[in-house]
Amino acid sequence: MPSPFPGMDPYIEGAAVWPDFHNNLATEIQAQLNRLIQPRYYAALTPFVSYELLGIGQPRRRLPDVGIIEAQPGWRESAAAPMIAEPPVRLYRVQVFLTESQELVTAIEILSPANKRRTSEGRDEYLHKRREILASAAHLLEIDLLRGGERPPLERPVPVAPYYVVLSRAERRPTVAVWPIQLEDRLPVLPVPLVQPDPDVPLDLGVALASIYERGAYALRLDYSQSPPPPPLSDADTAWVDKLLSGYKTA
Repeated sequence: MPSPFPGMDPYIEGAAVWPDFHNNLATEIQAQLNRLIQPRYYAALTPFVSYELLGIGQPRRRLPDVGIIEAQPGWRESAAAPMIAEPPVRLYRVQVFLTESQELVTAIEILSPANKRRTSEGRDEYLHKRREILASAAHLLEIDLLRGGERPPLERPVPVAPYYVVLSRAERRPTVAVWPIQLEDRLPVLPVPLVQPDPDVPLDLGVALASIYERGAYALRLDYSQSPPPPPLSDADTAWVDKLLSGYKTA
């Protein structure tokens, strides 16, 4: 049974499902790319441990970074709040390497809740790794399918949207390409850059999500009769979701 949403399903953002989705998405991205880039390149899963934190209260201080955006077609300070540490979660990122030299060509990062939570170690570590990649000759593709938290900052504001993809090509820095994705939008087909003059290869996020929604049996695990997990939707998005899910709502 497919997801009722045409693009990203906000119900997947719940803590009970997200780590499973994150790793399924990484695996699907790896599989899509390896069908297209071999034998000159290969895509590998690189594991890391994320110490997720559940915030009791509001988000906190901001960490700086820079960037210039190039839009593609188609948070505020607050007081500290107590945190509860969750057990460590093993997550994956996708990295594209040159087969012969083992050189990192493109890093594909799927943001996790810890990457977007102010003052968390996970965010500090991610921003440090992000800066290392941006200072290297590798490309960075950053996929943010979480509405909550604070996104890795750019120098200029991006159009308001619940989801984003950011692509930093090594040869175009500090300019980055940004895909703002609305709740009702289909997920885009993204270009994954390789070593010039090799052409980009396509990564179809919509196909990836549809595949793992079925494989992960999310239709059986998500309760569409309830409101989506936080943060709250806007009034317009709430009305749209209520209409979309009218058949799932209980009387």
